[in-house]
Amino acid sequence: MTKRKYRDISTEGNIKFSGITLKEPETYAAGFKAVKVALKHAFKEMGITRPLGALSHMNQKGGFDCPSCAWPDPEHRSKLGEYCENGAKALAEEATTKRVNTDFFKKYAVEELSTWTDYEIGKSGRIETPMFLDTESSNYTPISWQDAFNIVAEELQLLNSPDEAIFYTSGRSSNEAAFLYGLFARAFGTNNMPDCSNMCHESSGVALGETLGIGKGSVKLEDLYKAEAIMVIGQNPGTNHPRMLSALEKCKNNGGHIISVNPLEEAGLTRFKNPQEVNGFFSGTAISNIHLPVKINGDVALLKLIMKKLAILDEGNKEVFDHHFIEKYTAGYQSFINHLNQFSEEELLNQCGVNEGLINQTVALLAKNKKIIICWAMGLTQHKNGVENIQECVNLLLLKGSLGKPGAGTCPVRGHSNVQGDRTVGIMHFVNEKLNENIKKTFLFDAPTKEGFDTVKAIKAMHEERAKVFVALGGNFLSAASDTNYTATALQNCNLTVHISTKLNRSHLVPGKKALILPTLGRSEQDKKNGTSRFLTVENSMGKVHQTKGILKPASSNLKSEPEIIGGIANAYFKGEHPVNWLELSANYHLIREKMGAVLSGFKKVSEKSEAGGYYLPNNVRELDFSMLPQGKAQFTNCNLPLHNLNENEFLLMTIRSHDQFNTTIYGLNDRYRGIYNERRVVLMNEEDMKKHQLKKLDIVDLVSNYDGIERIAKQFLVVPYKIPKQNLAAYFPETNVLIPINQYADKSYTPISKSIKVSIKKAK
Repeated sequence: MTKRKYRDISTEGNIKFSGITLKEPETYAAGFKAVKVALKHAFKEMGITRPLGALSHMNQKGGFDCPSCAWPDPEHRSKLGEYCENGAKALAEEATTKRVNTDFFKKYAVEELSTWTDYEIGKSGRIETPMFLDTESSNYTPISWQDAFNIVAEELQLLNSPDEAIFYTSGRSSNEAAFLYGLFARAFGTNNMPDCSNMCHESSGVALGETLGIGKGSVKLEDLYKAEAIMVIGQNPGTNHPRMLSALEKCKNNGGHIISVNPLEEAGLTRFKNPQEVNGFFSGTAISNIHLPVKINGDVALLKLIMKKLAILDEGNKEVFDHHFIEKYTAGYQSFINHLNQFSEEELLNQCGVNEGLINQTVALLAKNKKIIICWAMGLTQHKNGVENIQECVNLLLLKGSLGKPGAGTCPVRGHSNVQGDRTVGIMHFVNEKLNENIKKTFLFDAPTKEGFDTVKAIKAMHEERAKVFVALGGNFLSAASDTNYTATALQNCNLTVHISTKLNRSHLVPGKKALILPTLGRSEQDKKNGTSRFLTVENSMGKVHQTKGILKPASSNLKSEPEIIGGIANAYFKGEHPVNWLELSANYHLIREKMGAVLSGFKKVSEKSEAGGYYLPNNVRELDFSMLPQGKAQFTNCNLPLHNLNENEFLLMTIRSHDQFNTTIYGLNDRYRGIYNERRVVLMNEEDMKKHQLKKLDIVDLVSNYDGIERIAKQFLVVPYKIPKQNLAAYFPETNVLIPINQYADKSYTPISKSIKVSIKKAK
């Protein structure tokens, strides 16, 4: 066959700018304007009557979990609505009245659709029926569910080895779907289970596992209210986790202090106007006490400098560090102090780029408090030294004894609403011997003992044609992954690509030789069996498992739930010749949860406990139990400073989200908080750098990365002057993912370097 052409406008340069408008960045987040924008999106996508009823059930007890971020729900929910602006936008996207039907696919060939922007693709609507793209076809055509299941089964049966199949998982899936999916992959015979964690918080999991014995955070939501100091590092909660601002506001009202650490000063950490309170419609609450505008990837240097200054203070009275905690619960303290002494304050100050006066204010604040929480997101994880970034945060908490007590601990803020749950219930590429043992006891088959592919290794395997079938449970794999063109070729090299999805996305338009789109129910939709509504479960960012139960009428009568789709594929593959009754299991969510309780730690009676309001999974850090670690103690880590060695014409680029975006889903073309309207192809640049390189506002430039002698170009971006450190740039993803090489990732975690890409700028021709 002739390979269908994938056309990437980022590299072709066929750009049609939308008509950009620039305003001053906002000085606050949320408020009445956020309510107005949220409702406007909801009414536009969902119609006049449906939004208010659906929004009143989102994140409420007995309702459905928000389909966007994993921020936890407070025990006492607001009757005005327990959701944020971007949560309302996420619901509107999922519950849109627009449809992608048979006529749509007749009208548009795959190659033409691939020229659309991610925004245009996403706005097409919900997929109504299973669709199939045959080897010689240019257009998707409808197919029955059973025929679709049979095609997947046939392609899997043709493989020479189970390891030629890739089973990818997005964080939107439920615990039940993810558990069943992982069970099928293992029954099929492979641990090739990459997931979206590999691209975001894998660095957190590795760092926390090595130092504290669990790859999750240690705090509960209530701890943020009790903290004396919260450091928010490499995170923009005003856009990415807006409900977090309510928790930070409570901390401030209780006498706590907030320190923000980020190259950009974001509106959400400047001032918060809580729309649930009268004050929120007027002055609001100033959030950050101190903002540290660190250079991109200068966090280790900044944290070292803070700890070095704290150590000097501690030498005087031995009261700044918690020496009792250090002696009883930690290992490696003296080695860490010796390592810290190797760095000069001048060297650290130069590398972090922060005013020393601000650092001294931070040191004074941290010196007198021990209830400290450090929150972070991808601004720390997506660097070559991403693991060490988090380990340096842990070092500070260990020095202060800020673990295992109210108001203190680690808080990695997860993105997708159940990405943490996916890992908990068994979506992992590495081998867990205890999990395999429990699967054998419960399901009577042997799980594979060979480590599988993470996301980077899976893409390489497909690119080299060592993997030939790709199945995705949710997500937009192509737009989420690094090295866009390399990843596109990898997908096209597959014999079959399968996407279990609610809406059309770019990954569907870069198919293998054959391709299937299997449409599934959304989080907000009713999931009924024999007329009875069923519920699923998810795990939030702080390790609490609870139920989610949709209320809206499904977008189509021909949709299936994710567990039923997985069960249908497994049944077609095994044809009844397997110890697991896949159809029975996939249709009975209570039975799935019973089996989860038999296989997974912390999941006994999960149906009853999740219905009763949810429960927290075991967490050794909360109990100060480090028995699984060397010497039975939490570990200090000696971290190195990152070296980028920029020449005077090079920059470090970090990819960011706009305010009209969640992950790869583009809600609109405005970035209201940063004052950028009606355009996404922009690059934020320091004004002194602009003068140095003879650039003016809205000049058109190409962004170029050059790793291992390979030049990658993202064409035609508008230069926007912005308050950002010199030699630093920021631009939106997925438009700039094309610049990230497949072989540039964090040590140990393999997380792509999306937040520190070395680039140059060229005036566009």
